[in-house]
Amino acid sequence: ITVLDLTEGAGGPFATRLMAGNGARVIKIERPGCGDPARRVGPFPAGPNPEAGALFLYLNTSKESVTLDLAAATGRALLLDLAEHADALVESHAPGQLERLGLGAEALRRRNARLVVTSVSAYGQSGPYAANASTNLTSFASGGQMYNTGEPDREPLQTAGHQAEYQAGIHAFGATLAGLYAAGSTGRGAHVDIAAMECMASALELYLADYSYLGRDVMTKRRGNMISSTIGIYPCADGHVGVHVMARNFASFTRVLGDESLLEDERFRTERDRLRNNDEMAARIYAWAAGATREEIYRRAGEERCTIAPILSLPEVLDHPHLRERETFQQLDVPGAGAVRVPGSPFRAGEGEWTLRPAPSLGEHNSAVYGGLLGLDQAALVRLRAAGVI
Repeated sequence: ITVLDLTEGAGGPFATRLMAGNGARVIKIERPGCGDPARRVGPFPAGPNPEAGALFLYLNTSKESVTLDLAAATGRALLLDLAEHADALVESHAPGQLERLGLGAEALRRRNARLVVTSVSAYGQSGPYAANASTNLTSFASGGQMYNTGEPDREPLQTAGHQAEYQAGIHAFGATLAGLYAAGSTGRGAHVDIAAMECMASALELYLADYSYLGRDVMTKRRGNMISSTIGIYPCADGHVGVHVMARNFASFTRVLGDESLLEDERFRTERDRLRNNDEMAARIYAWAAGATREEIYRRAGEERCTIAPILSLPEVLDHPHLRERETFQQLDVPGAGAVRVPGSPFRAGEGEWTLRPAPSLGEHNSAVYGGLLGLDQAALVRLRAAGVI
């Protein structure tokens, strides 16, 4: 599978990272001279280096890089030539931008009917918001997720990182594979339209269902880290633990707490009783958690088959024995950056091996791609470089 990668930001590059890691040949097409802006996003493992920005190093492992000026007629012609040799093209330009250059999905698929074109954007390729500028925060907000996130009686909160964009990237990965599978059966490609706003809205789960079915807004106020006394975050002797105890687990939870008398206490006998006396139940849990470590709590909860887990710091996640055993993080020697640890695949695809190579330098594969795929000789590459096309 050969994939042309015309993406920037986080969502599109994450989708193509998963493709590259699982064996696709991903050719990242960047602007001559400056390349993907993520190259300049720190931190920098070995000092400021436009080839070694941490975000770019993470999102572009195992890809190839070529430079191409799509504003030039020759550059656009070269992209159409490359499309003839590709199975998929993933792009994250503003909706309509590629069409104005004569490189929209229809034009690309006229050159290659089997090509799957995936467009990743905040609001999709159509609709009144399609042309709006956006950030990860606006996607998270417009999809309804922020409405549900935050402390009671406080303003909404955004989750850490670029979660809206990464969710769009995961959907783009899966949808592109579905398009490739269909193209293999029908001989016809497709235009896949991914909108981060829709990815967020489709994950509202019970909140949306409750409103749709019953006409009521269950989120009249946010619940923060404490949904109820038995579903929340509690401080303990060396950090915090997450507690998620359903009604069917309450008996085992009392054994973890070391107080089975709670089962006979009329204030806590049923789930309704516990909700009615939520503050008293929470006070019991606060006092218990404060006197134990995360490991003690986790071990005891495991013995009783009770759903409690420690909240791990980033160093603890990186060095966790379970993740080490599964080789979740792998060490990579990156030119100009040295040895860095990066995540591997977030899933295991049968017996297939995850491919991990350093992210490419800007234009590193110009000769291999333009010469190998398009048959251009060295003299032609020199002319294209001199004209600023590559």
